[in-house]
Amino acid sequence: MHLLDRRLLFVREHVGFMKLTDVYDLIDPNDGHLVGLARENVSPLIKTLRFLVNKSLLPTRIDISEGEGKPALLVLRRNVGFLRKRVDVLDGQGTSLGFMKSKLFSLGGGFHVFSAAGKPFAEVKGDWKGWNFKLVDLAGRELGTVTKKWGGLGRELFTSADNYMVAVTGDLSGNALLLAASLAIDMVFKDRK
Repeated sequence: MHLLDRRLLFVREHVGFMKLTDVYDLIDPNDGHLVGLARENVSPLIKTLRFLVNKSLLPTRIDISEGEGKPALLVLRRNVGFLRKRVDVLDGQGTSLGFMKSKLFSLGGGFHVFSAAGKPFAEVKGDWKGWNFKLVDLAGRELGTVTKKWGGLGRELFTSADNYMVAVTGDLSGNALLLAASLAIDMVFKDRK
């Protein structure tokens, strides 16, 4: 089964002390097998700047593939932004699928999701403290959820690694954007290292 045709994915961030880039395993929760990989891909200059500047203020890129050494299926790209951060979502060939813009004033956090043509498509609503997010279309219908799953209290307290479940509840056409949204939540709201 193709990575973007899955209804459920468990996302597990790799644990690392003083790591300069993030890596996420994409796991089939039904059998525990690794079905994909999301790897942050930044220049040596950005890696060096991360020692001096808050990581959330620097640009980043995440390549999502079906495994180590395989071509990217999706690319998330966040440029420098202070108030409203934007995350572009591209397919593996670099064609825009859309973008997400963080909400300017929101207690729960989230994004507005736009098509490649810049038209509003959906919204990511949620609770940034509890990792409970929903992707809803403009009519308010749920397309999917991103829910925090604990990897053990000790692990969560002493590391910055996040684990969460991505579930597509609507048709699969929004799956690429839902997976992108789950990683964008981590990139924009949680990545303060």
